[in-house]
Amino acid sequence: MLNYTTSNRINFGLRITPLKLIEVLTPQQWEEFIEEWLDLKKSEFHSIEKIGGAGDMGRDVIAYIEDPKSNPNYKWKCYQCKHYKDPIIPIKVYVEFAKIIYYTFNKAYPVPEEYFFVAPKDCGTTLSKLLLDENELRKAIQANWKKYCENEITTSPVKLEGQFLNYFNHFNFKIFNKLQRKTIVEEHTKHPNHLIRFGGSLPDRPKISAADIPSNIQSDETTYVDNLVKAYNSTGKFIFSSVNELKDAYLVHFKKAREGFHFAEQLRVLYRDNLPVNTFEEFQDEILNGISNSLVTSYSNSFEKVKSVEDKAHQIQITSNPLKDVSKPQDRTGICHQLSNNGKINWENE
Repeated sequence: MLNYTTSNRINFGLRITPLKLIEVLTPQQWEEFIEEWLDLKKSEFHSIEKIGGAGDMGRDVIAYIEDPKSNPNYKWKCYQCKHYKDPIIPIKVYVEFAKIIYYTFNKAYPVPEEYFFVAPKDCGTTLSKLLLDENELRKAIQANWKKYCENEITTSPVKLEGQFLNYFNHFNFKIFNKLQRKTIVEEHTKHPNHLIRFGGSLPDRPKISAADIPSNIQSDETTYVDNLVKAYNSTGKFIFSSVNELKDAYLVHFKKAREGFHFAEQLRVLYRDNLPVNTFEEFQDEILNGISNSLVTSYSNSFEKVKSVEDKAHQIQITSNPLKDVSKPQDRTGICHQLSNNGKINWENE
């Protein structure tokens, strides 16, 4: 077996998948979810804004490619959120096309680079076909303008005639498209809030073997390693100038301490994209709080302090941090040495 088995894998059976859970979100929650999903793409945009609601002029979530304050003809993308119990059909959204055309005609905002419909049940077959053919889409909207659009855009009728009709006929209908819910949910798995929204287990944790631990001390290990050598020397039995001289119980302990450090580093790195920011740091803080009394106790030498603190770290009960379900005993040892590496633990015997 290449992965560690967690209690979650045993305790919880079949769960409701994210694709089903998004169906029970409220329209407001669906807009928030789409805004959150776009966080993953923020490097592509200047900023992202959710303005869905009364007065949104046909825009639910906006992704600004350029700063709208510095450029009146800024580039942007529109994500129109629709939360229906069935796939979207054209008569439900003719007015959404109309709003974009009307408000860009009146220069309320520039024509978006792209306009996407996003819905928990996706777009139906008829709408999907229209989105593939700009001419058919234009004809369908024009044919249904009076019934579904004319009296639904503003408080006054918006007739498709004159200059506005000319603008309509030359409008770029290629900007209208759709995004599939499956794509959005799959991409959202990379968001730190994914497990908070949808639950489920953290990914399985790969096992660490001796071969996974570098034979040479790495540059990010030097501080805790130096601190351990000083602790070993505090016994007065030997004076080691480097880890290469370690022997007997000191060498055995050092190998376990270094193994623990690399376990804890794996834990830190492996789940940082699956959990909210600072989850691992909070896990470290719980360990630090649990060993605080051991850190201020007097010992015969610093090596005895190291061993006592490590033992105490193993005894701490962590009940709320989500990493508790994937952590191993070696992580507790390793976190002690991470804290030493970060200057939060002093092994000197006071």
